[in-house]
Amino acid sequence: MTGRRWAAACGVLAAAAALGAAELVAGALGRAGSSPPLAVGAAFIDLTPVWLKDFAIRRFGDDDKTALLIGLGAGITVAALGVGLLARRRPRWGLAAMAAFGLVGVTAALTRPAAGLMDAVPAIVGAVAGTAALALLIRAARRPARSDGPRPDKTQPDDPQNDAADDGRRRMLLIGAGVLGAAAAGGVAGRLLLRREDVSAARAEVRLPAPASPATDVPPGAQVRIPGMTAFRTPNRDFYRVDTALTLPQVDPRAWTLRIHGMVDRPVELTFEELLAQPLAERDITLACVSNQVGGDLAGNARWLGTPLAALLRRAGVRAGADQILSRSADGMTLSTPLAAVLDGRDALLAVGMNGEPLPVAHGFPARLVVPGLYGYVSATKWVVDLKVTRFAADRAYWTRRGYAERAPVKTFSRIDVPKPLARVRAGRVAVAGTAWAQHRGVDAVEWQVDDGPWRQARLAPVPGLDTWRQWVAEWDATPGSHTLRVRATDGTGATQPADRVPPFPDGATGRHSVVVTVT
Repeated sequence: MTGRRWAAACGVLAAAAALGAAELVAGALGRAGSSPPLAVGAAFIDLTPVWLKDFAIRRFGDDDKTALLIGLGAGITVAALGVGLLARRRPRWGLAAMAAFGLVGVTAALTRPAAGLMDAVPAIVGAVAGTAALALLIRAARRPARSDGPRPDKTQPDDPQNDAADDGRRRMLLIGAGVLGAAAAGGVAGRLLLRREDVSAARAEVRLPAPASPATDVPPGAQVRIPGMTAFRTPNRDFYRVDTALTLPQVDPRAWTLRIHGMVDRPVELTFEELLAQPLAERDITLACVSNQVGGDLAGNARWLGTPLAALLRRAGVRAGADQILSRSADGMTLSTPLAAVLDGRDALLAVGMNGEPLPVAHGFPARLVVPGLYGYVSATKWVVDLKVTRFAADRAYWTRRGYAERAPVKTFSRIDVPKPLARVRAGRVAVAGTAWAQHRGVDAVEWQVDDGPWRQARLAPVPGLDTWRQWVAEWDATPGSHTLRVRATDGTGATQPADRVPPFPDGATGRHSVVVTVT
């Protein structure tokens, strides 16, 4: 291995040692979020501009966090290569650069919303381990092979000089293998230790009580039954997930509490057991993400079980002048919900169940907010542990600090699910179908269009209430050629989707979905 290649490898091995040691300490402390890659990734998310967030969600969907971690890993590798090459020429500078990366990890960990001083320990230990590993590897590479005589001809296999060089290479490889092995062992051990925090077993033990107020039966025909059509009720495994958590918060229901405080007469604190003892309501409610593009799939419909949020707030006694609920999740994320939207009679829930089972961890176990008619970033706090009744003028949440609207009612939306974009269909009778939603207002009509022809009424499927999406279907006598299909919906207030497209920021996208199909 040449000197340059070995130097680059030294940087990568030292970085691996740093990450392995940090992961081991994070596991021992039970603080997954303090792992330097996760802390730095979370800090990167916070600093990412809105346009880049929307691009990542649009391009990668639920895999946006995986894409971020892969990119972060690639960036760390490139930086480590540079540190190794720097250390070959300027060892002290290389060691200083490795220590500086540790400082980045410390800073990222301490700036997380729920951070404490212990969250800096994994990055500190990782920096020490990485710096020590780099020093050891550099020393192994720079240690000369000794010989008392003149430099012999390298073509002679039995020369002592050649034997010394071979010994030096073996020593370097053995040290490198040892560093790599220690790094891998630390990383694996850290991951195994973090499994102690997994709450899957505790979730499996939860038994949800029967609702005091059962959901209205879903009427026959709510599901349009043609191939490729979206399910009326979204399975938990398929329900969209958009949040900033690189590692899922593991909240033990036995230790969970919800605090309601702020502008209230009587602060309230509930345990999970006390929450399950409340009269629970079961409702079918569609949630939608503000980042959803026209025609996008960042929406889902589920049957939620929870206690009415308005009842809890009235128990606390909301004071005059309050207009916001500032909710906080277990990982420190804050969301803001207009107080009026919770107290106006809609089925706003502190949910504990989803589609007949306890909330999945990815969707907020043990408890989350579900407020129909508002985009998720102001209505659907997962892993919720704190509700502060306050004013928009006094407290700003995570997304509103980044320019998103304070109040974000879901806009009337419709899309074509069948046929798919760029599909090829046979001439003749073709089913055209899709989904529309305008939570808490309802969908009163859906119209569809072929090319620039007249708008035609679609047949609407029945729904159990105003807070779910609504499926629609039509029949098209398709003629050969390329055609553009469009759709628009009219909500319960009589407002029809506008034609002009507007991007999601700052309060949701508008525009009419269209697909191009080829008829043969």
